[in-house]
Amino acid sequence: MNMAFCAFRKSFKLFKWWVFLRPVSVMLIVVVMVGVLLLVQTKMKDFRHKNGVFVQFDVQEKVRMENLEPMKVQNGSSEAEILSTSVSPYHDWELFAANYEEMMKKLKIFVYPDAFMSNNSSIFSSIFLPHTDPFDPKLGNYFSEHMFKIALLGSSFVTKKPEEAHFYFMPFSINVMRNHPRVHSASAIKDFVAGYTDRVGSEFEFWNASGGADHFYVYCHSIGRDAASKHHELHHNSIQVTCSSSYFQRLYIAHKDIGLPQVWPRQHEEVLNPPDARYKLVFFAGRVQNSLARRDLLEQWKNDSSFDIFSGSSSFPYREGFRRSRYCLHVKGYEVNTARVSDAIQNGCVPVLISNYYDLPLANILDWSKFSVIVNERDIRHLKKILLSVPVRTYLNMYKNLGIVRRHFAWYSSPKTYDSFHMTVYQLWYRRGLHRVTW
Repeated sequence: MNMAFCAFRKSFKLFKWWVFLRPVSVMLIVVVMVGVLLLVQTKMKDFRHKNGVFVQFDVQEKVRMENLEPMKVQNGSSEAEILSTSVSPYHDWELFAANYEEMMKKLKIFVYPDAFMSNNSSIFSSIFLPHTDPFDPKLGNYFSEHMFKIALLGSSFVTKKPEEAHFYFMPFSINVMRNHPRVHSASAIKDFVAGYTDRVGSEFEFWNASGGADHFYVYCHSIGRDAASKHHELHHNSIQVTCSSSYFQRLYIAHKDIGLPQVWPRQHEEVLNPPDARYKLVFFAGRVQNSLARRDLLEQWKNDSSFDIFSGSSSFPYREGFRRSRYCLHVKGYEVNTARVSDAIQNGCVPVLISNYYDLPLANILDWSKFSVIVNERDIRHLKKILLSVPVRTYLNMYKNLGIVRRHFAWYSSPKTYDSFHMTVYQLWYRRGLHRVTW
């Protein structure tokens, strides 16, 4: 009995200790959990927080962002800096640079004389003459179309000897036609272009020597994509240099035609806002009426505090949206192209391209994956996850590359090396070598 009683007393003591220690163990678990939460909170203090959006990831990444020297991403990057870039935005800089130099020495373009007629010589003269005020803000989306003609006519590429020309420029302007009292309808524009092409073929021998394959015309107006539809050779053979470079369109042929960077009038170069000053994740402002993709974007993300998404104009200056955001969206509207791509590039905001079938300008020279993010329209619902998954180092490389490529998306009163004009002309040079019969 004594042994049994002793065993009972020991068991009872263990039971009392268990009852006593149970809440203590619970307390220990609570203390550990609180400690973990405090550690996480401490870690979160290393984020830079503004307006409810976290824009940096940890202390090391913050230091790397702050140490990114703005001077290295400005337009004046030297060739050595470009070649030493860890993730170059070029497919092959050395090959491109060598071909570019050869182009500068050898390329010749003949411009049909209509571009040099007097203003009063014809009721249609304005269609062919260069625009007198290309920086007029009203030109907007058609700025590149007019600036190309002005830059070309003032360049050393133009020759008065057609027999030495690599290409022949047809200087009509779709934008001017669209606003001309006699040629403004889509049908009238098609007739005018077809008639002009027939006249070129009958008055000059250069068209017949190649069937028009070494001829080109330039436009940014969406009407232009059908302008050649009534002339078989012009459509199938000639090169259209267009802002609306969609390989889904039946009249655009990717290997033949050229995507023109769409740029709005800009009088001076922007100073880039550094990455650590960009406290918003995403910016977009634009009309949604003509775009299912834009409506999906607005419906999905309009209430997310890390997104500045607006249907129509933003509640703050448009330029400010590009300067304070890491990523700026280019979302297909009526056409695959908008000037938002160049706006984003010029302001150091990484473009996010949500526009299926967009044949990106200069894609044979530039590796767009090194300075932009391309998202399929069907993945709009995953947009935030996609962007947050981009490593900070990758983002920093893209930001730096924007400072390198931005000069390719700018027009100047006096053209500069590697600007939009020269890069577009290089696309023509890239297509040279056509065998031509003797005239």
